[in-house]
Amino acid sequence: MLTHDVIDTLAARLDEAETTQMPLPIFTHEFPDLDLSDAYAIQSAWIARKLARGGRVVGHKIGLTSKAMQDAVGIDEPDYGVLLDGMIVTDGSSVPADRFRAPRIEVELAFVLEKTLSGPDCSLFDVLEATRYVRPALEILDSRMHRRDPETGRLRTVRDTIADNAANAAIVLGGLPIAPHSADLRWIAALLSRNGSVEQTGVAAGVLNHPANGIAWLANKLAAHGSSLAAGEIVLAGSFTPPVDVSAGDTFHADYGPLGTVSCHFS
Repeated sequence: MLTHDVIDTLAARLDEAETTQMPLPIFTHEFPDLDLSDAYAIQSAWIARKLARGGRVVGHKIGLTSKAMQDAVGIDEPDYGVLLDGMIVTDGSSVPADRFRAPRIEVELAFVLEKTLSGPDCSLFDVLEATRYVRPALEILDSRMHRRDPETGRLRTVRDTIADNAANAAIVLGGLPIAPHSADLRWIAALLSRNGSVEQTGVAAGVLNHPANGIAWLANKLAAHGSSLAAGEIVLAGSFTPPVDVSAGDTFHADYGPLGTVSCHFS
């Protein structure tokens, strides 16, 4: 495991890179023994810096929820990151493209909790019982380090992505909130368009067979660290479309059919 000083140094690098938008070298190239626990410790240290400046935790995100993505990065479970109040983007609003270094966008469902959700034995049914409503969302991803080393061509690993707060940058909430028992959430589908042209389509069953499964996984994962998902938190359940690259001038519109739409423009 990395020392506390190294973990704090890497968290400080991420913090600075987010401000300067100068990409960092890939952590696991400098520290090949950096493991998953180190990665989450770096993430926590970085979030602690943001909280010390007045940020507020509003929820969590779950990533790498599809089997194809897990196979691609060589893991057998999702990852997670933290959502802060400054990451919330208003539906239909214009987002400065230069706020991000290399943004991408994904289609998700957001669960808003009515009750605290705790492990270690949290189930899909516990998640549905604890959820106030589910609504459409877009997640804006970004990376504070190189995805591919410019000199060697080596790719970053999932450990790098976890340290980088699971690549989270912002979320857009929109559409029609629905009660979790009012529809079969597996069959919620969306069309993601960029500038009027459909780029991706997907159905929510692609998220671990049911989008609530990822939230149960996260509650159980956090229980091992003496933590839980709090009432009022937003939890992004995981994308059911591949990420789409974003450029300045792009307008994204996700159509969820009966659940309405969610959109944003990058100015």
